Amino acid sequence: MKTSSILKIALVAVPLLLASCSPKKKVVEEVKPAPADSTEQKSFLTRVNSNAQTAKFITSKVKLSVEYGPQSIALTGNLRMKRDDVIRMQLMAFGFVEAARIEFTKDYVLIMDRINKQYLKAPYMQVDFLRNSGLNFYSLQALFWNELFLPNSSTVQDEDLSRYSASLGGEDVVISLEDGKMSYSWLATEKTGLIKMANILYKDRFNGNSQLNWDYRGFEQLENYNKQFPNDMLVTLTTKEKEVKLGIKISYIKHETEWETRTDVSNKYREVTVDDILRRFMAL
Repeated sequence: MKTSSILKIALVAVPLLLASCSPKKKVVEEVKPAPADSTEQKSFLTRVNSNAQTAKFITSKVKLSVEYGPQSIALTGNLRMKRDDVIRMQLMAFGFVEAARIEFTKDYVLIMDRINKQYLKAPYMQVDFLRNSGLNFYSLQALFWNELFLPNSSTVQDEDLSRYSASLGGEDVVISLEDGKMSYSWLATEKTGLIKMANILYKDRFNGNSQLNWDYRGFEQLENYNKQFPNDMLVTLTTKEKEVKLGIKISYIKHETEWETRTDVSNKYREVTVDDILRRFMAL
């Protein structure tokens, strides 16, 4: 596949995952937790929440795979994250030239196409799926860092745990949270409280439901931290007309601190919109 085509697919993967959608039918069955003693639930949820990461910086190599229908690509790059501040992926062409940069901050999403000198920069409220689902930077951070989250909130405190339900009684526990049209669920191991899967379901009785699923397929013990960090993830968005899969594998995890946490966009770059990128994608 030509480099230009690879970059087109890679650069639209993230906005496509975040775009609004209306599936033909319900894509997951809602799981309603069985009643459980409130003390038992609180104890388990506290165990899950205690697995929250304590590292301030995460830096690593990353392998990114994108599947859309019959098309698939694989790219390499770097992942840099600073707790409560930024998530950045730098994608490389030919293994050494930065071709694209995807940056999430607390205020905006930035996607840069370095080959074609264009970029997208938008606040979260302008990204349909994020706006409708109540997701923000902290929710995305929790998904990358394997943690519970609350919509429109930066942290999950002990007093917030009463908002969740937990289906205790098996090796795996379903944790659920209802918030208007949104249904959030996590699958966690009963013994360790480690999250194995997160699911975000947008319920629409007129147009059908849509979902974002985040699977954790592998973990690595962080050096100098008594925490397991996800190093193999699969993100799947199912929509009315498409299913997009984004695989994220990270390796050589470090905690480097000497890097700029914000990207300055040169005036040589042309700004484009989400619609522009989606049109490019559909034209492939």
